[in-house]
Amino acid sequence: WKPLEDRCCTDIPWLLLFVLFCVGMGFICGFSVATGAAARLVSGYDSYGNICGQKNAKLEAIPNSGMDHTHRKYVFFLDPCKLDLIHQKIRSVALCVAACPREELKTLSDVQKFAEMNGSALCSYHIKPSEYTKSSDFCPKLPVPASAPIPFFHRCAPVNISCYAKFAEALITFVSDNSVLHRLISGVMTSKEIILGLCLLSLVLSMILMVIIRYISRVLVWIVTILVILGSLGGTGVLWWLYAKQRISPKDQVLPEQLQIAEDNLRALLIYAISATVFTVILFLIMLVMRKRVALTIALFHVAGKVFIHLPLLVFQPFWTFFALVLFWVYWIMTLLFLGTAGSAVLNDQGLVEFKISGPLQYMWWYHVVGLIWISEFILACQQMTVAGAVVTYYFTRDKRNLPFTPILASVNRLIRYHLGTVAKGSFIITLVKIPRMILMYIHSQLKGKENACARCVLKSCICCLWCLEKCLNYLNQVKYFKNKSYTFKDSFLIS
Repeated sequence: WKPLEDRCCTDIPWLLLFVLFCVGMGFICGFSVATGAAARLVSGYDSYGNICGQKNAKLEAIPNSGMDHTHRKYVFFLDPCKLDLIHQKIRSVALCVAACPREELKTLSDVQKFAEMNGSALCSYHIKPSEYTKSSDFCPKLPVPASAPIPFFHRCAPVNISCYAKFAEALITFVSDNSVLHRLISGVMTSKEIILGLCLLSLVLSMILMVIIRYISRVLVWIVTILVILGSLGGTGVLWWLYAKQRISPKDQVLPEQLQIAEDNLRALLIYAISATVFTVILFLIMLVMRKRVALTIALFHVAGKVFIHLPLLVFQPFWTFFALVLFWVYWIMTLLFLGTAGSAVLNDQGLVEFKISGPLQYMWWYHVVGLIWISEFILACQQMTVAGAVVTYYFTRDKRNLPFTPILASVNRLIRYHLGTVAKGSFIITLVKIPRMILMYIHSQLKGKENACARCVLKSCICCLWCLEKCLNYLNQVKYFKNKSYTFKDSFLIS
């Protein structure tokens, strides 16, 4: 049992396919940048196709186009919270203004004073500031919320958190309960300091846990085992106690309209109590049959603790992976934004200008979405294979003094030289499973409340089966990564 010495490149056709796919992603990025007009993305444009902050050319058959907005650098929406949640678009007239209203404007007189003092007209271009109080149809919805320009993107964004929640609801299409999302976003914004503190606390505790595993692995395993047993027993006992208490409670004190609810609750408690009992019995049987495997678990924890002691850089490996994912996600979002401004100007049903791509190129965003999943899984798989190579190098080196200077860098070197094709193949298999599951989840969210019970059951069953298949394939991929990085399949199966 030792790492392979004579290596060769694995799954070369898959690496070539992945490279060609990345070339396609680069083509989409280049096309979106070339045709998407970076000025439209950064500076923004009004509802007539004029880019803010510059002099524009006249667009054919587009009214109010070709205006000089040199001194109007910000995009202002007359009704920023007017959204179309079906098509995820802002259904508000956008204008180029010289300044964003920093304070709330409650009346048209306030809007008129703001235009006269700041030279920033918040009503339609064809209305003079002196006529604002007479033409309310072409002015912003009152009251005008206080707003501030978004850094680098020159959009007047409302300070009110409710509008941000609605923007998120329009973007996240697979969430069906918008009110829940609204409360979630509001809760995150109000508790962001606590969330950040808990994240840092979890990081510190995880570091402490790795040190504890190194020295008291035997005690830790037995503590976890005892806590699981006591927890299952306690939970089962509490459920049966609640069931018995609910059953013997007098029913004549329950209101007639709440009688059915009480019966449903009693039935639910009985089901939960029986399920907990079955789980506890199965857990006891497993503990009884596999009690000798506890020693193996303790040995594995002990080895894991030694790995982190001898390979301290392994602790920081997830940070590099997260950093790579963030860089890719930023690139992906920027390309998506450029795609949103690509194409030619057309008028929608409200007479506002939209930029759309015609022909087969309008389906490029599907390719872009597949690239998000495949390349993200590729980055995660590279981390798994890097960790696998570093760990098996440590494990199979009998004399730890002969370890490479940096086993992680050596593992990365072997990954790049020999096994990128295997990583591309494994990540593509996961992508093939994830895409149908995401499509089914989207269909389920769109049809919630409209489909019958049979269709709902079939959809949930398909989603569950695809989730299980994805987990199994993830496990098989990890075994394959261990095989390619170190030793024969027989040995990798024994270690797994």
